[in-house]
Amino acid sequence: MTAGDDRAPVAAADVEAVSRQLGRAARGVVEVGHRCPCGEPDVVRTEPRLPDGTPFPTSFYATCPRLTGALSTLESQGVMREMTDRLESDPALRTRYESAHEDYLRRRAELGDVPEIAGVSAGGMPIRVKCLHVLAAHSLAAGPGVNPLGDEALEMLGPWWERHPCSSAGTDDPGSDDGEEDR
Repeated sequence: MTAGDDRAPVAAADVEAVSRQLGRAARGVVEVGHRCPCGEPDVVRTEPRLPDGTPFPTSFYATCPRLTGALSTLESQGVMREMTDRLESDPALRTRYESAHEDYLRRRAELGDVPEIAGVSAGGMPIRVKCLHVLAAHSLAAGPGVNPLGDEALEMLGPWWERHPCSSAGTDDPGSDDGEEDR
């Protein structure tokens, strides 16, 4: 947490759940950004600088293997390219996406200043779509209407948690390839 921060520490059970989901120790988690209907965290909010000093622009980090797997499937189907094409041809969408970028930067700045990543949000914002995981995590944490393309990705997924509950007997598959590097 940032010096002077009045947030309550993240519950040990949540850190354990996230570590289980990721298949490694959770790093830089300051709060649960969103919970899956099963009750487990599915998005965490992370420090802009990890404990080892590494700048980390991904403030909203999708952790649920069911969610990340479903988003990876969308990515493999070319959804990111289609969204980027629409950004180039739809000025209203581009304006809303730029606003999502500014929201992301503002929320990250609440956690601390990291000059190395100043002006850089995540997921390709504000000019392209590079990672649906980031956009969907932002939408889940910030709520509907903040990130239009994150909202769209979530709509495309439908209720990802219904077929295979995330917390069923603690059997998350941390080996799931979710398309994000350095989890």
